[in-house]
Amino acid sequence: MTNKSTAVTRHAATAHPEATPSARSKSKPVPLARPARTQDDGGFERLIYERVRLGIMSALATNDELTFNELKALFDVSDGNLGSHARKLEEAGYIACTKSFEARRPKSRYCITAVGRKALLRYLEHIEAVINATRRS
Repeated sequence: MTNKSTAVTRHAATAHPEATPSARSKSKPVPLARPARTQDDGGFERLIYERVRLGIMSALATNDELTFNELKALFDVSDGNLGSHARKLEEAGYIACTKSFEARRPKSRYCITAVGRKALLRYLEHIEAVINATRRS
């Protein structure tokens, strides 16, 4: 059994010659413009990155509200998986959940908050900057 550091060292020693710094292109990477951070964002754009969370945020941005079952059907995920992702977004203040009962059955309704909408827009601006930088190169 090899440990991680041994495997990394072994891989580096057997690297292809074209992977060495002298054989690589001399061009420098172009830094991406980053949206300015504000106090209210807390660096949570990474929270939105995950597929299901991004889907939840996008779906709620285009709908006034969606129920738990509607979100579950949209993303084809388990109850636990959706609940976990929704809880993280709710804890960050990105979505709000209203719980009620309908015919003795629990019903959870979700909507995006103003803070969540701002975070989603910042995330989308960042992705657009990455796409534009890629197209320029």
